[in-house]
Amino acid sequence: MTTTADTPPACQVDSRIDTLRTDITAIDGEILTLIDRRIELSREVGVLRMAAGGTRLSLAREQVIVDRFTAALGADGTALAMLLLRAGRGRL
Repeated sequence: MTTTADTPPACQVDSRIDTLRTDITAIDGEILTLIDRRIELSREVGVLRMAAGGTRLSLAREQVIVDRFTAALGADGTALAMLLLRAGRGRL
């Protein structure tokens, strides 16, 4: 591989990729921890709603969540929101 003034040497590129991947792995761990916490909170909400005589879930609330994720991430946000909602409440 030839280098120019604008292109770092391959060893620097490899090192940077390794650093970025390490950061991504750490972020993934944080995301998984947050998802676990979200599931716990969602399940507690369902239990409390049912104990108060309501339904386990609120479709209006779920739609707000889907809309928020869709606005932020497009179609992938919709899919992500649906996965998170299902993880917290189970399948409909």
